[in-house]
Amino acid sequence: MTVKEAVRARTGSAYEVRGGDGSRDEGEYTSPGTSADTPDTPAKAGTVDTPATVAVGRAAQELGLRRSEFELAVHLGLIAVTAGPGGGRPRVHEREVARLREDPGFPDGLGERVRTVGTAEGAALLGIVPARFTRLARAGCVSPVTFYLNRYRVVVWLYLADELASFAVREPELLAGRTPLWMRTLLEAGGDRRARNWRSQRIDRLLKRTTDPWARAAVEASALDSAHLAEVVEDPYERAYLARVRPEPVFGRPGSVAAKETMGELMLADDPDEILWRRINLTLGLDLAREERPAPHPGDDPGARMAPAPDSTSRVAPPQALPVVETAPPLASSAEETSSGVREPGGKRLLARLGWRRRSDG
Repeated sequence: MTVKEAVRARTGSAYEVRGGDGSRDEGEYTSPGTSADTPDTPAKAGTVDTPATVAVGRAAQELGLRRSEFELAVHLGLIAVTAGPGGGRPRVHEREVARLREDPGFPDGLGERVRTVGTAEGAALLGIVPARFTRLARAGCVSPVTFYLNRYRVVVWLYLADELASFAVREPELLAGRTPLWMRTLLEAGGDRRARNWRSQRIDRLLKRTTDPWARAAVEASALDSAHLAEVVEDPYERAYLARVRPEPVFGRPGSVAAKETMGELMLADDPDEILWRRINLTLGLDLAREERPAPHPGDDPGARMAPAPDSTSRVAPPQALPVVETAPPLASSAEETSSGVREPGGKRLLARLGWRRRSDG
């Protein structure tokens, strides 16, 4: 039996790991509640027909998912949702539910792709002891997709079971034998890449939800503390605008005070090279955003300065293998690898700015 088959054979035990509270994803997210679904209001005469939608709770039920699993599927880009009328609670198009139900692997396929496991069950799935699994996770070989706080307010990382199966097939030599020298060196120095990898994947998914350059810059800015942000974005009105247009997860931020504090700490880059990488991305993003339109200042004409708010609709993205370890491209090639494209003439100016900041960081 292959590792992936073993993973799928254990589907029934996943609920014991996830627990029955359905609120463990992303630091005990408090998601919008759902009431009994009511029929959609018929379109008025002379208006364009809008696709019929259902409430999130009903969509999750029809797809055979718990609420926390449904929210994770949206976060991963597996399910598309749309904002409710007047910016209300997210809803799901009936045709989206039908599309997922028509999948040949439904319902087990979708449920397996959002199944999460902790350290103990993850180690069991890979056939290793929990201590080795923890070392692999701290070294960045496997990346957490979400977390929750236990009764002692300690972060408990959760991993996609399907990702672990793919890792076992891809890197079988790391599951047995001596720990590689590079991993021993990193761990002995106290390295832990779990938060960094979670941060990187979260940022990547938020970037996929918008094409607005200011919103994309705001996502990059979310990984920097106030001191680093003020150095990169000197204009206080630009910083305020970045805070206003920053996309958030579809189902909001954690509800409890402890979860909010933990989320705030985990979102900030804490390693020098990661901080530098985020500053580079933010600097490049700001250049593009300023070319698109300037940030609004007091007294400006809102119609002339401000573009419509970024589309908050989550779009379905083809399932992709999540990156295991975030590695920053060389500094000289960072401008070439940005998805939005960067002007070549500005590269020299950018490098000079980043060179000064790199010295200040170090």
